[in-house]
Amino acid sequence: MPHPFRTRFSFPPLPFRLTLIVLFLLFGCIPFFFKGTVLTRTFSQTTLENRQNEIQNRSRILSTKLTRAGYLKNTVEQDAALNTEMDTIASVYDGRIVLIDSNYRVIRDTFHLAEGRYHVAPEVIRGFRGENVNGYNGELHYLLQTTPVYELSAEGDSFGDERTVEGVILFIASTEKLLQSLNDAGSTRVMFDLITVLLLIPLTLIVSMMVSGPFRALRNDLTVVAEGDLNHRVEQNAFTVTRQISEAISTTIRRLKDAAQSRDEFVSNVSHELKTPITSIRVLADSLMSMEDAPVELYKDFMNDISGEIDREAKIIDDLLSLVRMDRSAVRLERKPTDMHGMLEQILKRLRPIARLSNVDLTLETVREVIADVDEVKFSLAITNLVENAIKYNVKDGWVHVTLDADHQFCYIKVEDSGIGIPEDQIDSVFERFYRVDKARSRETGGTGLGLAITKEIVLMHQGSIRLTSTEGEGSCFQVRIPLLHNESAAKPAAGKEQAE
Repeated sequence: MPHPFRTRFSFPPLPFRLTLIVLFLLFGCIPFFFKGTVLTRTFSQTTLENRQNEIQNRSRILSTKLTRAGYLKNTVEQDAALNTEMDTIASVYDGRIVLIDSNYRVIRDTFHLAEGRYHVAPEVIRGFRGENVNGYNGELHYLLQTTPVYELSAEGDSFGDERTVEGVILFIASTEKLLQSLNDAGSTRVMFDLITVLLLIPLTLIVSMMVSGPFRALRNDLTVVAEGDLNHRVEQNAFTVTRQISEAISTTIRRLKDAAQSRDEFVSNVSHELKTPITSIRVLADSLMSMEDAPVELYKDFMNDISGEIDREAKIIDDLLSLVRMDRSAVRLERKPTDMHGMLEQILKRLRPIARLSNVDLTLETVREVIADVDEVKFSLAITNLVENAIKYNVKDGWVHVTLDADHQFCYIKVEDSGIGIPEDQIDSVFERFYRVDKARSRETGGTGLGLAITKEIVLMHQGSIRLTSTEGEGSCFQVRIPLLHNESAAKPAAGKEQAE
């Protein structure tokens, strides 16, 4: 039952190009606007701090000049140059400079509005205490700076250890023009941002088309393949990821073609193998029916041949059924701890009569006792096929040697013979279904070409591997390796992974 929340709030997938456009615009515009806003605020803050520092430095310089000129003590005539300088400084910073004496009376005002009046404010009081006070009023947009004016010492030094404050400079500077300039710069930035976005939109469209183009072409190629054209070439190398996807798809298509070819060959081989005994039976039966007064011995010979062909047909069908059952994913192995030495003894005991017919010496060597988790019935069939082939395709007075060994993780079974061997160019093909190295001899020995294919499937089902080494005219060696303990979490080897080496 689907989850109600997921069902209610599920959304249809967005088109790939639209997704790219949205992502490009989001990740392109948002950081751009964020960066512009941060830079604007940082620049405004820095500009105000710089203006504050300038006013503070100007006030200190002016305080020093007033002290050295004895400006506050000159009650008759004030220094005209200093007055002009104060007016100039106030005008430059669009502000107002007020000079207050020790009686809190204004003796100089660049606006000429408060001269002669008393000015008692917290900042002024702190100034008479020797403090430099600064601040910014964001509502009224002005900077404030108070700077003490010290009395000149007897040595003519205005920087003595114990200085007397004889006045305070109150410097008020408006920031409206400065803020207006910053706002104009911000408006310019917003306009620039809008222009950038307008330019980014077509650029985003172009980039999204360039990025989505190879994927769209890849989709078209896959559509052609899905319609059945396995020979269509899928190759998109515009990006690394499209090249990797193309290579993976091409590999999959090759495997599909190989599987289809293998299936066709299998069907053809099955048809041929099943038809051959039937044809032989028909020929023998027609020959018998065409004879008049044939001797009984001849009838017996023909009937023996017919019986042999029927047995051969039955063996082919049994082997095919075994392969079909093992190909099904639902097949399960009845694993149990098995004495591998005892199992091999039973296999060789059953096959010794066949070996005696060809005077083949059949021996078993057990390096150490081995207990492994196997399906004894199926695994016995796999080893029986190997040993039986080694006997049938051996030379007269030859030998077959079976070796059992193990380590801490795997069981090893080796089947060696002194037989006819396998050509090097055919070693990789002997595990294919219906493949025969010597077709004439295979028919003589009753082989169906399915024994090694069945063996390989059984070994793979046991999560093992099988390897063949052979020299033509000298003999062959099959080496089987299976784990001692069954691992439930391991991937099923029979599900398509080739482990035959």
